[in-house]
Amino acid sequence: MFDWVSLVQNLSNGVLIGSVYALIGIGLTLIFGVMRVINFAHGDFVVLGMYVAVLMSGLLGWDPYFSLVVALPLGFVLGSLVQKVILARIIDAPPETSMLATLGVSLVIANLLLLVFGGDPQSVHVSYASSTLPIGPVNLSMVLLLAGVATVVVTAGLYALLNHTELGRAIRATAENRLGAELVGVDTRKVQSVVFGLGVALALTAGVALIPMLYATPTVTGPLFTLKAFVVTVLGGLGNIGAAIAGGLVLGIVEILGASYLSSEYRDVYGLIVFLAVLLFKPEGLFGKSVKRV
Repeated sequence: MFDWVSLVQNLSNGVLIGSVYALIGIGLTLIFGVMRVINFAHGDFVVLGMYVAVLMSGLLGWDPYFSLVVALPLGFVLGSLVQKVILARIIDAPPETSMLATLGVSLVIANLLLLVFGGDPQSVHVSYASSTLPIGPVNLSMVLLLAGVATVVVTAGLYALLNHTELGRAIRATAENRLGAELVGVDTRKVQSVVFGLGVALALTAGVALIPMLYATPTVTGPLFTLKAFVVTVLGGLGNIGAAIAGGLVLGIVEILGASYLSSEYRDVYGLIVFLAVLLFKPEGLFGKSVKRV
């Protein structure tokens, strides 16, 4: 007999881990949607967030989620700095120029982390690592639940910023038509600096949310998360924040179901299989036309 409780449990876990994947994808798609820059350093910024939590836990004994008070502003400042110092100088250059520039940033971040923290995998143990919250027949992991809640709060804040502030209107105008936005007085260079800062801040937030569940390594974990960010954005539809959320949830569910019913050793492979299938049969993304642009 089919175990429906197990299926609901796995779907719940998939949604929660997928919400964190969505946060990674939102940062990447926000940057691309406004700047038309594909950030190959995105996964390395996620890893940087993981190491911020490791550092705060080791030095001050903080719970990883308290590290968000450091990770969010740090990510915004670093992202704005990278945009102003590097990307602003090549914003009108061919796309491959910005791709190479972000690859360079990726190498710098990975090697700085390797120099400071060494090459051994690191994580943060939390007292509630094995705790669960029973909801009916389902037991939700507290680690996954807190990660999901953090993702929802940050995403809601981003939605409010984009839709209910002057800065948000300037960001959306720049995404739609940069020249048109400049003609009506929008400082698009400032907007791009803010957007890249926001995208990197979201990446660091995802890293903080993931560190209680995963190990961080400077030179391995970054490329993996960059790949996941691309999978999420392509699954949903590149440049669409709402679709990136949906794509993250799909990836999380596919990975958890594959690991539970097939083999946990190939967890990352299942998402790639779906990714390739979407590229072949629906290259605009699963939700590229059905999810409204935020």
